[in-house]
Amino acid sequence: MEEEIQKLLNDAQAGNDKSISHLMAELEKIRAGKASPSMLDSVMVEYYGAMTPIHQLANINIMDARTITVQAWERGILDAIATGIINANIGLNPQNNGEMIILNVPALTEERRKDLVKKVKAEAEHAKVSIRNNRKDANDGLKKLKGDGLPEDRVKDLESKIQTFTDAAVKKCDELAAKKETDIMII
Repeated sequence: MEEEIQKLLNDAQAGNDKSISHLMAELEKIRAGKASPSMLDSVMVEYYGAMTPIHQLANINIMDARTITVQAWERGILDAIATGIINANIGLNPQNNGEMIILNVPALTEERRKDLVKKVKAEAEHAKVSIRNNRKDANDGLKKLKGDGLPEDRVKDLESKIQTFTDAAVKKCDELAAKKETDIMII
């Protein structure tokens, strides 16, 4: 019985950790008007007939707050990298100077900033729903164990512990969303 209880608690905590990690990854994709190498994480380049992530073909650096440079390891694939960036539809226009690709990150308009904030809030809400589903699954497991003879006071203690996990994870989601919102709204 104790093993099953520990597994329920571990599963709930692991599910919450996955939800927070997923939220962090999704928030990283939302650009705040500042150049970041992670903006190119979704870019795939056709290289010898295979779709390859850009970071396996080039060094990606930040020249300044609004400029990303992509230095290919082979000059012959600069055009393929530029095509991959365009096809990724990330809102960046590659400039190939024969040596490297330069990407200027445009400043965000006020309207676009507000849209991005809405997207951040939506992603945070998705994460919270996932966290609440983890809580529901754990509580359902406890009810099953209660039917198998787990004392009611022990069930209440475990439900309280699961709620503590949930509250902490929801608070972390809110903190991450607030931080990203602040990044987006700073001009």
